[in-house]
Amino acid sequence: MGVPSCTENSHPTLRTCPDVPREADGQISSMKPLPTLTPRRGPDASGSGGPAERSRDLPAWLAGRTGRKADRTFRIRLLVQGAFALTCVLLGIQFARWVGAARVGTLPLPARPTGVEGFLPISGLMGILDWVYQGSLNVIHPAATVLVLVAIALALLLRKSFCSWVCPVGFLSELLARFGRWSFGRNFRPWKWLDIPLRSLKYVLMGFFVVAILTMSREALTDFLASPYNRVADVKMGLFFTDMGKAGTLVMGTLVVGSVFIHGLWCRYLCPYGALLGLFSWASPTRIRRDADACISCGLCDKACMARLPVSSRSSILSVECTGCLDCVAVCPVQGAIGVQVGHRPVAPLAYAAGVVGLFLAGYVGARATGSWESAIADAEYVERIQGIRSSEYGHPGMEGPGQPMPGTR
Repeated sequence: MGVPSCTENSHPTLRTCPDVPREADGQISSMKPLPTLTPRRGPDASGSGGPAERSRDLPAWLAGRTGRKADRTFRIRLLVQGAFALTCVLLGIQFARWVGAARVGTLPLPARPTGVEGFLPISGLMGILDWVYQGSLNVIHPAATVLVLVAIALALLLRKSFCSWVCPVGFLSELLARFGRWSFGRNFRPWKWLDIPLRSLKYVLMGFFVVAILTMSREALTDFLASPYNRVADVKMGLFFTDMGKAGTLVMGTLVVGSVFIHGLWCRYLCPYGALLGLFSWASPTRIRRDADACISCGLCDKACMARLPVSSRSSILSVECTGCLDCVAVCPVQGAIGVQVGHRPVAPLAYAAGVVGLFLAGYVGARATGSWESAIADAEYVERIQGIRSSEYGHPGMEGPGQPMPGTR
């Protein structure tokens, strides 16, 4: 019996075989079809690469559908988080000028950048509880309370997106991890038997702060918020970094170097703020969902997930570790295999991004419009307190002793 003749197709690697017997046709048609692979087009798939083609490919680049598969990320998220990080740098520069003017005693002071209160989450949590007790927002650091509420709202609606879209520490941590992959070819993951207990550390720290706040009496809470320490807590936070001692430098250096080798060292193991937002995200209707029929089990989503979740083996991601970064969506080579859903309704990644930014801006604009953003402390009081900030009067309430030097004092 002769071999069926095949003729060359127009495609260099395909052939047509019109002489295949019917039995072979039946056998082939009875086989289970493979999942349809719908590739995502990018600049590397185009032929001309002209200006019009590049303009059409811009959305694909922003969505992370181009470049090496192992390095793809949802670039819109990086741009948004980078913009927030740049804003924090500018706020820090303005804050340093403001503190310098207060030390000199020049009145009136330049505008105080209220956004630095975002680095006072403990004061913000206390402000929420005090708001419940008093029925009105505390006027010492109202922006701290507003920003904590915004972060909680993001967690309730859009998972722990504050961590991967807004937080400047998370942005810095990701840059350090990328530097590690560029330098050493990879990041390292602790063994599972070590990873699990290490992850519990952030919940221990979170529990300590939450229990300490919730067990304070109403009077003790009010006294703390009105204390000299809390009134200049933002300046104290700045002094921690500008006047860092040997112990602080060692800890910060360890975290920076460790983040080069372990992706998200601080965020994954030690951040109590992220742990708290993760618990709120459990109630979020937003989920990362995987279509098992479309999935080709390539495993790229598992490698891209910064929370190291087994995305490829789950139909829905419910873990408190999920930050909604959408890197798993960006890296997936099959259109529609992985996506974002709110309830049972699919949501486009761009709509998710707009939701994160829109909700944050709504909280900020609403706070300013209602007079719930600026502190009520006058410039003259700031000058007096900042000039004497190294005295024991501004030690942490209940922790400073008579004549004991302040942290950072040399």
